[in-house]
Amino acid sequence: QVKPQLEEKEGKTFDVFTAVEFKTQVVAGTNYFIKVHVGNDDFMHLRVFRSLSHENKPLSLHGYQSSKAKHDELAYF
Repeated sequence: QVKPQLEEKEGKTFDVFTAVEFKTQVVAGTNYFIKVHVGNDDFMHLRVFRSLSHENKPLSLHGYQSSKAKHDELAYF
């Protein structure tokens, strides 16, 4: 659901977009920190926010880090 948001911010499309690891943080909703394989040896770390269910809002890309490698630790940012 956040792939189009990331593609718009990066100004490109990703043929490969596969989540390989994630962590969560409960706030007034949930932050998901997701390591995504975007092709070749390239990875990105995404911070995606899911609001509380009664708010009925879509997932939102709140931040990302590019130029990551498979072995890079997925941490809060």
